[in-house]
Amino acid sequence: MSETRGRGGGSRFLYEPFDRASARLEAHERVTDERWKALERRLEQIETGLERMEKRLWFVVLGCAAFLAADVAYQYLTLKP
Repeated sequence: MSETRGRGGGSRFLYEPFDRASARLEAHERVTDERWKALERRLEQIETGLERMEKRLWFVVLGCAAFLAADVAYQYLTLKP
């Protein structure tokens, strides 16, 4: 077996001990990265939704202001002297 080790052939898993702690750490890092990406994607969706809602809210506010201005103008124009 020492001859095979010197030649460098075969799988490294046959000759090197398996480091369970680093494998668990790597797996945990990959899971954490995927969760972080999902969180960022979800936050982007929420921000987009909030921007759309803000535009709609301003549209409603400006519509109400325009309606009130038109009503005041109509009342002023229909005054009988």
